[in-house]
Amino acid sequence: MTKYKLSYFDFNGGRGEPIRIMFHAAGIAFEDNRLSFEQFGQMRQGTRFNSLPVLHVDGVEVTQSNAMLRYLGKLGGLYPTDNLQALYCDEVMGAVENLSYHIGQTMRLQGDELREARQKLLDGWLTTYIRGMGGLLARGGGKYFCDNRLTVADLKAFIQTRWLQSGALDYIPRDALKKLAPALAEHQQRVEADPIVVAYYASRA
Repeated sequence: MTKYKLSYFDFNGGRGEPIRIMFHAAGIAFEDNRLSFEQFGQMRQGTRFNSLPVLHVDGVEVTQSNAMLRYLGKLGGLYPTDNLQALYCDEVMGAVENLSYHIGQTMRLQGDELREARQKLLDGWLTTYIRGMGGLLARGGGKYFCDNRLTVADLKAFIQTRWLQSGALDYIPRDALKKLAPALAEHQQRVEADPIVVAYYASRA
């Protein structure tokens, strides 16, 4: 039996969370190695790209969260088999990564510098990507991004949009997502209520 070890920060979000959900959805046992920021700081130089998540498959290190999601999605039936739908799926996951990058550029700022950076983000890239993802959702039919069903693209987008609406990002209004792309806010609620996602969080309770 293949042995999996996923190393990521000890919180329910970010790039590691949809991978954890996907392991659960696929019924694949794995070691959920949750690290504090201090622990990561001590091991950072030992990772291939000085970042998390890191997945070990039978001891072999693998990086890149989207690659992990595609792999697990195929194993668990949540990745499209149709080539065009797979392209749509990958496009969404790439867009979420790009948005995460732009948000990440503001995470270590403080005071007026943070406020100004977040306002610039809201006026620029954040609005661009939220509206763009709303368009991708509409292309997929309005309920899911591709394949007319839940896929890894929906899981990845859900974690991002849930974070945006959580109030955790200072100077980003909680209702920004709903105002810019109402259907995307509804998508977040739809995925959160999906039996796969509900079962995962119930297992964590």
